[in-house]
Amino acid sequence: MVTQRTLLLAFICVSWALSSTARQFSRGLRRVANQEDILNDAHTGTKKTKREIAIGSEYDADGALLSADSPADAGNSPATGDGGELPTCLLCVCLTGSVYCEEVVPEMTTVPALPKETAYLYARYNKIKKISAKDFVDIVTLRRIDLTGNIISEIEDGAFSKLTLLEELTLAENNLVKLPMLPAKLISFNANHNRLKTKGVKANAFKKLTRLTYLYLGNNELEAVPQLPESLRIVHLQNNNITSISDETFCKGNNTYYIRPNMNEIRMDGNPIILAKYPNSFTCLQSLPIGRYSGTA
Repeated sequence: MVTQRTLLLAFICVSWALSSTARQFSRGLRRVANQEDILNDAHTGTKKTKREIAIGSEYDADGALLSADSPADAGNSPATGDGGELPTCLLCVCLTGSVYCEEVVPEMTTVPALPKETAYLYARYNKIKKISAKDFVDIVTLRRIDLTGNIISEIEDGAFSKLTLLEELTLAENNLVKLPMLPAKLISFNANHNRLKTKGVKANAFKKLTRLTYLYLGNNELEAVPQLPESLRIVHLQNNNITSISDETFCKGNNTYYIRPNMNEIRMDGNPIILAKYPNSFTCLQSLPIGRYSGTA
């Protein structure tokens, strides 16, 4: 009788241990799958719902459950919001050096607090209204900012002044009427689809950007071509209100031997200007600008 009881007890203990191990293994697989989904979505650009992001962010790199105020990325310090708001890394996807905040729910109306080592910020298609001077003051590691598709109408002076490493800045599809001073090392600047006018763009806004290679100012309300740096390869000015240009706009009117070797694409289509009226304006270019050359569209 004692032997039977001992065997029965041993059988029950072994069954319980195996069941517990199986449950833990299953939970571990689900955690790894959630983490892989976040990594894949961040690198491929696939959008996830806020519930899916929140679920994937509940675990750290070792599969351990994170507390509500912990960062989603074990390599970054927490980015907490003001006024009791949820931490950025629970609202967004935070990977080492990158923060992805796209179509955040509830609506994101200000630039989120970022982990200190953030290099890449993607905060597209939200309801951000304004960029203040303090938004990026402590994030000197930023190299790329993409704020496409918000409702930004104001950028305070000095908002980007501390960003000495910033190379790409995208402010497309917003409501800007003027531009602030831009970082000196910019390579690409995109402000397509805003409400920019010539008086809202300082005369030397781009001229001093000696590394600027790509400039996109299409679908605005510019009346004239801004001063352009020698480094530019591509400039888009289509669908503005530009009515005239001069011999100095792209070339040097007093130097017939001057060649602009880098510039290989200029878009001026969709403007009222008839380019054929200004033949001396293109003598230094390797190819003519895209646009109207006759009185008919």
